[in-house]
Amino acid sequence: MGNLDGEVVDGEMFVSPRPAPRHARVAVMLVGELVGPFDRGKDGPGGWVILFEPELHLGGDALIPDIAGWRRERLPRLPEEDAFTLAPDWICEVVSPSTSRLDLVKKLPRYARNGVQHAWIVRPIGTTLQVYRRAETLWTLVTSFGGDDKVRAEPFDAIEFDLGALWDLGSPPA
Repeated sequence: MGNLDGEVVDGEMFVSPRPAPRHARVAVMLVGELVGPFDRGKDGPGGWVILFEPELHLGGDALIPDIAGWRRERLPRLPEEDAFTLAPDWICEVVSPSTSRLDLVKKLPRYARNGVQHAWIVRPIGTTLQVYRRAETLWTLVTSFGGDDKVRAEPFDAIEFDLGALWDLGSPPA
């Protein structure tokens, strides 16, 4: 029996199953594309702290995005507490059929309301990435990618990566 994740949005508790293997794989592959150049500064500009499934306590809500990133000038050190009260600069939700309503209808507006500047919505089923920018308390769709497109997307547009790498399990090394 798998574990469950709980999130509180507008005073209502939402319980979701742990991510399915495809969902988890896509999230890990995306973190792998971003951490080297942006968090560690390897072959990229650095300047970010990128975390997998951080707990955010924002405006009375308890949210867990699949991935979140803070610019280092805003988050020079990790907090000692279990949850972050500082809104990230970027979030990414990997949307699955069981979480799409929660992620898109409930959580996405809360992220904007609490000052998150950028959001990526990744759909493993459909192999798409949508890139959003905050405009006051709403989101503006900046661009979309699909399949094995080459991606250069804000706020990580300093590098390009192959979107197809997220969906492909590839062959094991020889």
